[in-house]
Amino acid sequence: MQVIEPATEKDRARIMALYQAQLGREFCPWDEDYPSDETISFDLSRDSLFVMREDERVIAAISVDLDEAVEKLDCWNRDLVPGGELSRLAVDPAVQNAGIGKRMLEHGMRALKERGYKSIHFLVNKHNIKALKCYASFGFNVVGECFMYDQDFLCYEKAL
Repeated sequence: MQVIEPATEKDRARIMALYQAQLGREFCPWDEDYPSDETISFDLSRDSLFVMREDERVIAAISVDLDEAVEKLDCWNRDLVPGGELSRLAVDPAVQNAGIGKRMLEHGMRALKERGYKSIHFLVNKHNIKALKCYASFGFNVVGECFMYDQDFLCYEKAL
């Protein structure tokens, strides 16, 4: 049975293993330095990291992020403030293409709404075909483009 719940300190090694399993995959911009142990600490300290478990395995993770550079982009709709960002969505490669990413996004959007956010926004590498297809089913608006972290991104936003 699969369950989505807040991550705990006990999950740290499993989450890091999940992140590292993404390295080298097509369109994955992550490297040995990101996401890091510090990234996990930052997310855990804000109760902003969620995992999907299947038995004892962590098969997916997503974070409610807090990135000032992303927040300062001028493409976000000011009528939808405050807006929250989801990031670091990772799904175990062994179980990809089974709707898990979509379920994690749905959970993340509920978490944002429960925290009082009016909208969700995030950046997607404009060449990441898998992610673009996943997000298309949610009806997000592409509200801009930016170049950050050595990548070209589309800026996605949606009212919650």
